[in-house]
Amino acid sequence: MTPSPTASTDPRVAGLAAAYEGLTPASLPALLALYAETARFKDPFNEVHGRAAIARVFEHMFETLHEARFVVTVAVCQVDHAFLTWDFHCRRQPTVEALVIRGASHLVFDGDGRVAVHRDYWDAAEELYAKLPVLGALARWAQRRLRAPGG
Repeated sequence: MTPSPTASTDPRVAGLAAAYEGLTPASLPALLALYAETARFKDPFNEVHGRAAIARVFEHMFETLHEARFVVTVAVCQVDHAFLTWDFHCRRQPTVEALVIRGASHLVFDGDGRVAVHRDYWDAAEELYAKLPVLGALARWAQRRLRAPGG
């Protein structure tokens, strides 16, 4: 039997994937406990250092978005490096159509098994800006202008 693509035999990665999939404002402290006190976090909008600063990034996410949740699609680990791919589901407003942002995270574990470095990769232009009414039209125009012939 082939394991699920989200399955990881590394308990650090499995625990982290489960924490992200179950992330709520109430469970945020449990997720942060998996991070080193001096962890670094970077995504297209934030670059912060320390568990408290990482907490503020996620608190802001929950304050500004509705029904925010992660679905981990692949979780792999090699020694102290892990790679997760994920779908982030959210709504900008409760009555607005849900967005799905697809991305990936590169994680580096420290000697205690906690996340020391977390770097998210996702295309803000394709995954976010193109889905917004005014910016979307501009993003699609720019994409057409920059696309290679036949692409």
